[in-house]
Amino acid sequence: MKTWTTVPEWQARRTELHGTLGVVPTMGALHAGHGTLVQRCRCENDVVVVSIFVNPTQFNNPRDLERYPRTVEQDLRLLESLGADEVLMPGPGELYPDGYLLRIEGGSAGEGMEGAHRPGHFQGVMTIVLKLLNLVRADRAYFGEKDYQQLQVIREMVRDCFVPTEVVPCETVRAGSGLALSSRNALLSEEGRHRAASVYRSLTTAATAEEARRILEADGFAVDYVEERWGRRFAAAMLEGVRLIDNVPVREEK
Repeated sequence: MKTWTTVPEWQARRTELHGTLGVVPTMGALHAGHGTLVQRCRCENDVVVVSIFVNPTQFNNPRDLERYPRTVEQDLRLLESLGADEVLMPGPGELYPDGYLLRIEGGSAGEGMEGAHRPGHFQGVMTIVLKLLNLVRADRAYFGEKDYQQLQVIREMVRDCFVPTEVVPCETVRAGSGLALSSRNALLSEEGRHRAASVYRSLTTAATAEEARRILEADGFAVDYVEERWGRRFAAAMLEGVRLIDNVPVREEK
């Protein structure tokens, strides 16, 4: 496994790579959910590339950026054990050499939910993903369905910008409690991680989105939204100062 920290070095390396190439874009602090993305990428491609970059432009809250967990050495050990070939780890100056002067503005998929509660978030996501896809020139890119609205935003951007990379959605990986695995879970206390499973339970057991919201508020969560869209039910809520998001398919009425 090789790691690359500058854009010119990576671009030179990219000319040497042949066969099908898959990429898993991440912000590090890797967990088993990321592991499933890498494993699927490994099964479906000749070359596996993983990026680790905590993208500053998608954080609307500077404190959230500062608190975001960083575990680079642990991440690299995990990626090597999973059979990754190339790890792209540029700094902000490499990916934003002129600052954040050029950015991608959003389409319809980014309206509401995260787009409403995190101003500028999806502009930062789309901009960095487009940069990474242009750099890696992958046949396939793998994204988790936990960030389902983000997945839809990226699909829209790839289609509208004619990016020749297939966006591959991967099912959310959960703890035994139902809690969706997330890098941010590391910021919760043990009790908080136990309580956080209420997000999944409320989404799957409540008869309506409104009922799910009431359940979460009764459990002490500060709820940003519970909404239904794309045949799924979404929630975003704060617990112990950590913002948790999740979504599940909506059960069809028989």
